[in-house]
Amino acid sequence: MKFTLSWLKDHLDTDATVQDVADTLNRIGLEVEAVEDKAALFAPYVIAHVVSAEQHPNADRLRVCMVDTGRGEPPVQVVCGAPNARTGMKSVFAPAGTYIPGKGITLTVGTIRGVESRGMLCSAFELELSDDHEGIIDLPEDAPVGQPFAAYAGIDDPVIEIAVTPNRADALGIAGIARDLAAAGLGRLKTPAVTAVPGKGPCPVSVSLAFTGEDAHLCPAFALRLVRGVKNGPSPAWLQRRLKAIGLRPINALVDITNYITFDRGRPLHVFDAKKVTGNLVVRHARDGEEVLALDGRNYALDPSIVIIADDKGVESIGGIMGGEHSGCDETTTDVLIESALWDPLNIAQTGRKLGIVSDARYRFERGVDPAFCEPGLALATQMVLDLCGGEASEATLAGSIPDTRRALAFPYAEVKRLTGLDLPAETMRGTLEALGFLVAGAGDVVEVMPPSWRADIEGKADLVEEVMRITGLDNVPAVPFPRLEAAVAKPVLTLLQKRTRLAKRTLAARGLVEAVTWSFIGKAEAELFGGGDPRLALANPIASELSDMRPSLVPGLARAAQKNADRGHPDVALFEVGQVFASDEPEGQTIVACALRRGTARAEGVGRRWDGEAKPVDVFDAKADAMALLAALGIPTGGLQIVPGGPDWYHPGRSATLQFGPRAVLGAFGELHPRILKALDVKGPLVAFELTLDALPAPKAKPTKMKPKLALSDFQPLTRDFAFVVDREVAAAEIVKSAGAADRNLVTEVTVFDVYEGPHVGEGKKSVAIAVTLQPTDKTLTDAEIEAVSAKIVEQVAKKTGATLRG
Repeated sequence: MKFTLSWLKDHLDTDATVQDVADTLNRIGLEVEAVEDKAALFAPYVIAHVVSAEQHPNADRLRVCMVDTGRGEPPVQVVCGAPNARTGMKSVFAPAGTYIPGKGITLTVGTIRGVESRGMLCSAFELELSDDHEGIIDLPEDAPVGQPFAAYAGIDDPVIEIAVTPNRADALGIAGIARDLAAAGLGRLKTPAVTAVPGKGPCPVSVSLAFTGEDAHLCPAFALRLVRGVKNGPSPAWLQRRLKAIGLRPINALVDITNYITFDRGRPLHVFDAKKVTGNLVVRHARDGEEVLALDGRNYALDPSIVIIADDKGVESIGGIMGGEHSGCDETTTDVLIESALWDPLNIAQTGRKLGIVSDARYRFERGVDPAFCEPGLALATQMVLDLCGGEASEATLAGSIPDTRRALAFPYAEVKRLTGLDLPAETMRGTLEALGFLVAGAGDVVEVMPPSWRADIEGKADLVEEVMRITGLDNVPAVPFPRLEAAVAKPVLTLLQKRTRLAKRTLAARGLVEAVTWSFIGKAEAELFGGGDPRLALANPIASELSDMRPSLVPGLARAAQKNADRGHPDVALFEVGQVFASDEPEGQTIVACALRRGTARAEGVGRRWDGEAKPVDVFDAKADAMALLAALGIPTGGLQIVPGGPDWYHPGRSATLQFGPRAVLGAFGELHPRILKALDVKGPLVAFELTLDALPAPKAKPTKMKPKLALSDFQPLTRDFAFVVDREVAAAEIVKSAGAADRNLVTEVTVFDVYEGPHVGEGKKSVAIAVTLQPTDKTLTDAEIEAVSAKIVEQVAKKTGATLRG
């Protein structure tokens, strides 16, 4: 929401500076996003007198002008190419060092075709005041030389932009903002009252609402009025300046009036060229197959969920969102129909999203406008049309009725202190509410409060407390510490899952992965690829077609994010996310998953090409290493962990595995993404990932004490023995490792695989797996005989469990 300081002062009698206004807005909850001080931007530009304009000696289309800037200095030489530059005229001068917004340059002293130029005479286009760039600005003869141009032209008005929360529809009009500022003590509210405009004769165009009782809320009221004999053309300069200042393009007087009232009072209106309307108007559901060419020049296909305004020939307007091109007002308009209607906020939001239209009218109607200002808004617009365009108004007609929004709320003053800590006198709280337009009745500790018609968001006493608190100022709320527990140490407040979620993020970040936060929604086709697509998880009102279903996995979001990075020149990406996935609409169907994805050469040991060897792309073992590191950091014992070949369908069947403690205790999976999935997501590999369901991880066993066990270090040196076994190709290396470790649990402390070989030396269908076994004695140094005995037990145990033979 944008407005200028002078526009605000139409409603607020105050001497406050723009900084005072901004500070107060922030204090009362209307956050200021930007303040544009145009006086500073246009400060270098002054009104100047062209003393002489002579032909350039080396260019036919250039003139050498001597310019008096009114500063008591000798005239400044300027080379100008404008065709209207002439001796004696007055224009706008910018000295060297001035930034020219229309061209995006900063002036310097330069030489043009051999003649020095020390500034510029400016066009309206160069100052971004209009699209006119045919010549320099030609000011009247009485323009005061040396005066700042911004002050002379009235374009030095500061512009304030605020962020308005969805519940504050009243702050989408400058009058509502002024009311808040007046209640906060920044001035006196002086919004002009709207007086009735008498009409001559009934409105010749009638309006009917074609809704059954259950649909009556779609358009409760529709007010209409005809003004005959108007003269439509450009709106006055003051009106154009205000609209331009807030980013609106002036169109013509009739349209500009509706835009002005939209921002001035928060009341959207619409104007029809009465001669282009056939018969009477009807507000109804659109029919299948109907379409309308809207004022933005686009055709929109309509359906019965959309409410439209139609005449005898068809659709004229999309109710509450945008008018139609057919009945729009232009310079030929002589009779105008002014509409002021009420629309259902939910239907407006759904229609706007469905059609992809974002308009100022939709923005306000979907948040809820003041129903009581429906008819006064029509009267205000009528009076402005009569003042600026002339004509004669008919009487107003109203279809439907204005809803009665009156409701009384019991308000105990003590709630303010209970909820906010503010200890305020009852008179102060009552005065604050009354200044905001609330009616307060009764005396004592509990009063009856009636919210004004423009505050539909006020539903209970907590809302009233909020109003008192924000006008008093959030900075006045006392800071009160939590009470200190002296008798005992405070108990932990985080659950096991919350602790693991935070630890998972820190662990994955420490492994060189970058955290990503992706959408919780994906397209239906993608959801089906990753085991989802349940109709119960489809969104009723998705924000986009490709975000229609709750995600069953974090992988598609990370894969797309990695591809976007690659498309922008960063192919080696390592990302992780810890977030929710959805298997059903039941509470137990929502789980927390930790997922990491690596692309290109983004291995844990480094990214990109290396001087000492060829960069290796990521593979399944990088994903496995990430998963195992996370399990270790979370304190999950991996001694009994099973790594079962193969994973979910979105992983490569021969380059993936499932992590589990048994068929019913599946923790997650890791692997390389299936080529079919890469093609469906339109991403390029290699991509490897792992997923761990944090909810499925076993809880740690309860211990009598949280003290760490005594550190036990052996005084004897460990020793390592290598074994190479020949086994069938289908035998997993993990089975060999597990069997070797079980041979003597007192001595064997570590078993690792350091070589796998398949080839002619081991036979068809066989492979050689070499392991290194670490033996750690605890009470004495092992003798050769004891070492040989343990080695024999290892060979025997591995042969028994896997059918392996010791390689010769």
